Amino acid sequence: MPTWKHSFHNFLNLFLKSNCPLCQRPTSGEFCPYCTKQLQKCQHKDPAALWRQPIPVFGWGMYGGIVKRAIAVMKYENQPQIARPLGQWLGEAWLLSNVSKCEQQPLVVPIPLHPHKQKTRGYNQAALIAQSFCQTTGLKLRLNGLKRVQETEAQFGLSVSERENNLAEAFAVGEELSRRRLHVPVLLVDDIYTTGATTRSAVKILNQNGIAVLGLVAVTTPLKVYPQVMSDKPIINR
Repeated sequence: MPTWKHSFHNFLNLFLKSNCPLCQRPTSGEFCPYCTKQLQKCQHKDPAALWRQPIPVFGWGMYGGIVKRAIAVMKYENQPQIARPLGQWLGEAWLLSNVSKCEQQPLVVPIPLHPHKQKTRGYNQAALIAQSFCQTTGLKLRLNGLKRVQETEAQFGLSVSERENNLAEAFAVGEELSRRRLHVPVLLVDDIYTTGATTRSAVKILNQNGIAVLGLVAVTTPLKVYPQVMSDKPIINR
């Protein structure tokens, strides 16, 4: 490259750089190289460790440390761009796993926010993660496959039983799924999987409407594995 072009290219990169949302170092990407490396160290050795009935769960990383910080910044500090690399890494892990080799390719549906909360935040982080996940995997996305019809209390700090009660009847089938008879299962997407209360509530309403659920993919799952217990087990076709 001629010297003047090289100098202009370096100047342009410098001009376009912003600060890493996690450490404030200058970066041209969503994260600086240091934070990217630290985040990727948090990936599960076996993302499919929770891929079992009654609700199979596929998780990219461990919920804690810098990953927990990244998700908090994404959701509460107006940094929606963080969803792109998280969804990409989740998609890459999915493609490398045996669980992606299913006969019927699922439709991807993000866990929705209540319209009031989404208006306040400006975006649904699960939907942004799902978009990046689908760009990586090639799976079809149904952004409005589910809708949240009840504005629930924040789940953080609630016990398992309180989470279940908090999310009872929180969801309804969205217009993109209610108008057609599906012949393929749904794959849910969320940023965090902890006790599974949100997932169970979503699966329940989908099953009640004759829609099979393959499982859930989430950016993070906890170090501690919570038991997947519910009184009425949903029917999940694999």
